[in-house]
Amino acid sequence: MYAVIETGGKQYRVEVGTELEVELLDVEPGNTITLDRVLLVADGDDASVGQPLVANAAVSAEVLRQTRGDKVIAFKYQPKARRRVKKGHRQDLTVLRISDITLGTKSAAKTEKKASEEATTERKRLEEAAAQQAAADAELAAKLAARTKPAETEAKPKRGRAKAAEAPSEPEATEASPAEAPEAAETKAETTAETKPKRTRAKASGADAAPPADAEAKPKRTRATKKDE
Repeated sequence: MYAVIETGGKQYRVEVGTELEVELLDVEPGNTITLDRVLLVADGDDASVGQPLVANAAVSAEVLRQTRGDKVIAFKYQPKARRRVKKGHRQDLTVLRISDITLGTKSAAKTEKKASEEATTERKRLEEAAAQQAAADAELAAKLAARTKPAETEAKPKRGRAKAAEAPSEPEATEASPAEAPEAAETKAETTAETKPKRTRAKASGADAAPPADAEAKPKRTRATKKDE
């Protein structure tokens, strides 16, 4: 709901909670005044237009403070007459806050209060529903965790036993006596000698192989010099 009021020779569009500066009024800050010059009141699609004022309509406002507006400079001059006039002006103002708009039995403040209470109750209801849902989810999660824990504890020992059964037993290392140590070294050297000489013999046979017969039959070429000629 909003209204159009007239004060100080000017018109203002106001709603509940609007703060506006009007021409100076003879009131003290902190008081509540009623502005009865209401030109229009609109509530949704319904509008009441005054001719010139709306009957049974009023606007209540709280006086916040008395103040002054910005300085306005008025400068006048007359050419070729050496006339120059400069004046400054600051208008005295009263700051109001609209607290209620009434039209017959309708009140904008009561309507807004009722709407805010309904919104608050709806918000509280949603918060309570969300808290209940969170508690139910936490309880369900705790139940599922309690069911899964025993199964995990039963399965773990079985896996350990199976691994222990499958693992082959490592042969125990025995230390050789000082008398047996040379024999072991000799057998190890023999085994390595049996395996490695095959490659070395193949290399040696390849390196010591006799050159082909064609290379021996081919005579060496001698270079002719100018002396011989």
